[in-house]
Amino acid sequence: MSLLSTSGLSKEFGGLRAVHDVSFALEEGEVRALIGPNGAGKTTFVGMLCGRIEPSAGTVRFDGTDISRLPAHRRIRAGMAYTFQITSVFARLSCHENVALAVRRRKGNVAKDVPEALRRVGLADRAEQLAGDLSYGHQRLLEIAMGLAQKPRLLILDEPTQGLADSEIEDFVALIRELKAEATILLIEHNMAVVMEVADAITVLNFGEVLAEGAPAEIRANREVQAAYLGTG
Repeated sequence: MSLLSTSGLSKEFGGLRAVHDVSFALEEGEVRALIGPNGAGKTTFVGMLCGRIEPSAGTVRFDGTDISRLPAHRRIRAGMAYTFQITSVFARLSCHENVALAVRRRKGNVAKDVPEALRRVGLADRAEQLAGDLSYGHQRLLEIAMGLAQKPRLLILDEPTQGLADSEIEDFVALIRELKAEATILLIEHNMAVVMEVADAITVLNFGEVLAEGAPAEIRANREVQAAYLGTG
């Protein structure tokens, strides 16, 4: 049974079709990349998975349960965690305090879990720095640490490498490989080198619909994907 799946998932905004009839299945332990051109519907689709956007039609199931109408905080409690394309850290709190909020949400051990999450994303030496004083890239890493601190079954990362330096991207790739043993990961990412390196499978959205799905080598060789997104068709 898939950990996360959708059936006929659709969303319209005032007659504009953002996502149409998307059926999708993510297996437990998988790293799945979701790619597509700007405006393809990726953010809307993920918003429906997370509970931030209500579907116009279709269903979302998590661990066999229909969560289509479940609010976002209930999905987090069920084992989902996500980071956003626009960072949502608490700027006036320290890095430690930001992560501690996530740990307390699941009644975890703040003294143990906060330093561990910060270490894993490379921010251990910035624990007492205010989140608002971090660079954009480091705020992205802090958000990932907040997600990890929730010890989720499913971690959804929206553009996690945006704003990261090359060395930080290398560390991120290593982190994803490490996390694969602990959580299922859905990665929305424009950096195709990262996608090709870490993803077990790739789903391509275009004009709100699934254009293609398959292993990285299959997607790289797909002429429709090349024409629509990779720019080599």
